[in-house]
Amino acid sequence: MQPKSGRTPKILVVDDEQATLRTLKRNLSAYGYEIFTATSGEEALAELEIVLPDLMLLDLMMPSINGLEVCRRAREWNQLPIIVLSARGEERQKVEALELGADDYLTKPFGMDELIARIRVALRRVVQTTSEPEPIYSQDGLEINFAQRRVSLNGQEISLTSQQYELLKYLAHNARRILPHRTILREVWGTEYESETPYLHVFGSQLRQKIEPDSSRPRFIKTERGYGYRFGN
Repeated sequence: MQPKSGRTPKILVVDDEQATLRTLKRNLSAYGYEIFTATSGEEALAELEIVLPDLMLLDLMMPSINGLEVCRRAREWNQLPIIVLSARGEERQKVEALELGADDYLTKPFGMDELIARIRVALRRVVQTTSEPEPIYSQDGLEINFAQRRVSLNGQEISLTSQQYELLKYLAHNARRILPHRTILREVWGTEYESETPYLHVFGSQLRQKIEPDSSRPRFIKTERGYGYRFGN
């Protein structure tokens, strides 16, 4: 997925296993991406500031500064897509990574076709649209400027990751409709995510923490128990 500017997307691959780095660099380069690598959390954080990549592939289990800490620190100032690479049995860490701001995860071993598909989806989400500006959604102090991808609550701007924004945008575009979990997952993440309900639980909870005056009594993102979500009154 090339940005509309035609610039080659830059991907930072972070893994402490040299064999994995070599394999990913060789294969991703063949697909036309510009690849940078880091073998530690410290190196990854430095490369983020120097390279300014379009996407980061991040291994969780590294010595010293692990992938979770890298994700947390990166999200303090950068909203690039982060795809976490994890081993089987690291379910808790994967959920924690999503809570810290990761956009997606893949469990090792994974196929290159699947990885490329996930990368293309993640990059597609951050490509700026050139269509006519969309209207502004406004309700009870919540304002979403779709043309500028800006969200504010009672005049205070809210910082959202690209994935949080895409979920909010879809919910707002379907305000007052009851949306099944599978429908939301398919439309926001893609057909291959229809059964990934942990994604929706994590990102739904994150959005409530950011846009709800009282997340325990949601005004905007309302749960239809056992079925899905409804946005707005």
